[in-house]
Amino acid sequence: MGECGFQRATNSPAGQRRGNQFVKTYTARSYFMAFMVSAIALHLGNATAASVALPSLAPVIKATSPAVVNIATRGTLTERVAGNPLLEDPYFRRFFNVPEGGQVRVRQFQSAGSGVIVDAKKGYIVTNRHVIENASEITVTLLDNRHFQATVVGSDEGTDLAVLKVAEPHLTEMPLGDSSHLEVGDWVVAIGNPFGLKHTVTVGIVSALGRTGLHPRGYEDFIQTDASINPGNSGGALVNLNGELIGINSAILSKDGGNIGIGFAIPVNMVKAVMEQLITYGAVKRGVVGIKLRDLTPEAAESLKLVNARGVEISEVAPGSPADRAGIKVGDVAVSMNGVSLESAAQLRNALALLRVGQSVELLLLRNGAERNVSLTINPPSSLSRP
Repeated sequence: MGECGFQRATNSPAGQRRGNQFVKTYTARSYFMAFMVSAIALHLGNATAASVALPSLAPVIKATSPAVVNIATRGTLTERVAGNPLLEDPYFRRFFNVPEGGQVRVRQFQSAGSGVIVDAKKGYIVTNRHVIENASEITVTLLDNRHFQATVVGSDEGTDLAVLKVAEPHLTEMPLGDSSHLEVGDWVVAIGNPFGLKHTVTVGIVSALGRTGLHPRGYEDFIQTDASINPGNSGGALVNLNGELIGINSAILSKDGGNIGIGFAIPVNMVKAVMEQLITYGAVKRGVVGIKLRDLTPEAAESLKLVNARGVEISEVAPGSPADRAGIKVGDVAVSMNGVSLESAAQLRNALALLRVGQSVELLLLRNGAERNVSLTINPPSSLSRP
């Protein structure tokens, strides 16, 4: 990633300081719009660009903006303070009677982010977990400046999602789309509160799909977009031109905290699955199937005598696990799950992680060039490694 760093788009105090410097940038969209105006004028002959009514996103913005909220948090952090290096030595700590945990300090913090109302009747709001992490007080502010306190229904560290609840009868929710229908090049709109600037709207396209590896320990399937996302946009909406939520804006790639045209959103299909469990259980109940996965490389496919194979290689099977009982073997290649073709280990890992304990899954495997269907059930967490 060069000099750039992966940063969550939360409007922290440090992010606010960075955000005080605004730099004008000119994007390809400016030239695109100029080209379109010229093309329309040329096509109409004597018509001028000023007489041509250009399409507007205003109706989509008016319909969706009331469902996007500002989230302000307050809380207390306990941090370890760097002290004298000598006191890191156990002998010196005992000699000077320094506590084993070292020196700590307690400080107050304030932070800000965004959220999306997904159920107006029940008052459910989806946001990022890191927006409300360690918060003791959460204030939600609507587009019409009404504000009220919110409680945490549940949060999930693996996907960085959280669900809040507010007791307010007059809310506007945003309809949920289907992120599986997204294609690179689709127009999208990002709505949030960057740098505390209330309800800012930016436009871009879907730059890439299925981005992973940003947080290796998490479950990732990011939508990449060039719609401007900055600190404070975390938890905000990524919307399609039908006015449907297709992603929750989560992070940016930047070396100084500002937007450089590389932002990431959690796809709404993942949001739906996690949100359902958070509302029902307050947490995501992930189980295990007892397999370890790796991407199928051309070299691996050749060694397994597979021709033009695409899928995920099974690199390890835990004895006595659901996968073992289903007859899955090391070296098998998973081609599809529940009828959906598999392209990467991250894709299968994410799909398994979103299933509830007790749910069944159908896998189509390749073994020695022959297809094999297996069915297995997600087990409760145990000593086995998670999928």
